[in-house]
Amino acid sequence: MTAPVTNTAAVKRPGAAIDFVRLTAIAPEAILDHMSDPRMAEHMPLLSEPWTPETVAGFVAAKEACWQRDGLGHWAFLADGRYVGWGGFQKEGEEWDFGLVLRPDAFGLGMAIARKALAFARDDGRIPFVTFLLPPSRRHLGALARLGAVEIGQIDYAGERFRKFRLDRI
Repeated sequence: MTAPVTNTAAVKRPGAAIDFVRLTAIAPEAILDHMSDPRMAEHMPLLSEPWTPETVAGFVAAKEACWQRDGLGHWAFLADGRYVGWGGFQKEGEEWDFGLVLRPDAFGLGMAIARKALAFARDDGRIPFVTFLLPPSRRHLGALARLGAVEIGQIDYAGERFRKFRLDRI
């Protein structure tokens, strides 16, 4: 059963109850609305085509396949029961990469969500460190610094250049 949790009004407030659920628990229309917002493409170089209902279905299926293969993957993030974005851990070779894609009206929740996800990682013996990939367009990196992540270089991923950060003390 999917929950139509699309309204994100007033979820940026400090102390919002943050929950992680599987992407399959979210109405596909909520994900489509999120990823169709033109502001999302500003810092997502791999977001080159408009999302469709078929794109959403393929995206959710691919993220569920990560759960089946690795026992861990991406979640949908809820704040006070409302869908505010998606992200989580994805195995890239021998490394666990953490991604976070929030709705623009929920950007203020990034640190709270990241801290909760990293606490999860800290308790998972398979994850000795976490990596983060950010496009060069991302200039405000204070949150990564506050977490303790350090830049370790640049990589090409799917034909695009990204800055790579690593957090050893998760």
